[in-house]
Amino acid sequence: MDNLEEGIRKFQREVFPKRREEFRRLAEGQSPDTLFVGCSDSRVDPNLLTQTQPGELFVLRNAGNIVPPYGASTGGELAAVEYAVSVLGVAHIIVCGHSGCGAIGALLDPESTEDLPAVAHWLRMAEATKRLIREQHADAPDDEKLTLAIRANVTMQLANLATHPTVASGLHAGSLTLHGLYYQIETGAVEATEPAPGGGYRWRELTPNN
Repeated sequence: MDNLEEGIRKFQREVFPKRREEFRRLAEGQSPDTLFVGCSDSRVDPNLLTQTQPGELFVLRNAGNIVPPYGASTGGELAAVEYAVSVLGVAHIIVCGHSGCGAIGALLDPESTEDLPAVAHWLRMAEATKRLIREQHADAPDDEKLTLAIRANVTMQLANLATHPTVASGLHAGSLTLHGLYYQIETGAVEATEPAPGGGYRWRELTPNN
């Protein structure tokens, strides 16, 4: 806690005074363009990854960057999505997965959550991801299977988002777009989804120059 308190003091001494006018404007309200759905993993910083400033992203984070289908959960995810789309009017929703995701690793290894009932219950919201990997990639090596599951989980959550009434309405009206990202922590590489011919998604790498 000492480190955090010193960080706050540094913010108050060195950062806030230089950006006082910016924070004054932010205090009047927010108008982010994007809802960013990311993992709670401490190694993933949405603003650092996207190089955005305060007020530009509305962020929803949880274990495994999961968005339950509409009506499947009474958690805060439904409220956050609804508020972002209906009140803030975001034009984009991003679901970002990352390499070495512990939540997705636990999803593939149910025994690891035997003593974590709340975690196990939450991960049931990603059952479709586990089923897809079991049915289509059962023979893949464990490390490859994890990467496949992390990517599949991103696209599964995009499908779940489309079941939310506010999102479905925005998609139909053309005022809202869904995006998926896969972030490789150890290399900084990022891949993004794009619509695939015939439906679904495919992945393309984002490079520093494109």
